[in-house]
Amino acid sequence: MTLPPSALAPISDYFKVLSELSRLQVLCALRSGAKNVTEIMEETGLGQANVSKHLKVLAQAGIVSRMPQGVSVYYAIAEPFIFDLCELVSMRLSVRLEEQSQRLKQFQDLGLSESGKSKATAT
Repeated sequence: MTLPPSALAPISDYFKVLSELSRLQVLCALRSGAKNVTEIMEETGLGQANVSKHLKVLAQAGIVSRMPQGVSVYYAIAEPFIFDLCELVSMRLSVRLEEQSQRLKQFQDLGLSESGKSKATAT
């Protein structure tokens, strides 16, 4: 990827928004459709102030949209590709874990402990 340094800062900021576990929980709660803060709280187990704070950050990043309806405000996913991005990362992590598992199994099959010493000399 060849991007000028001026383009990297906004990309970094976007990933920072997604680096918070609670924000990912909020996004997952919204995957099935628009919800108000109370519904998001019930689905995630997060407190009202926490949910509101994360929704504000997600809305500022353009990831969720805010829709007033009467006395309530509903939030919805504004960028559905966010789930494709999360799926891509999840698949990559799965592959990486599988590779690590295979390497560990190879060491175990060779009779090596995790420290790199053979089982015979480790005792």
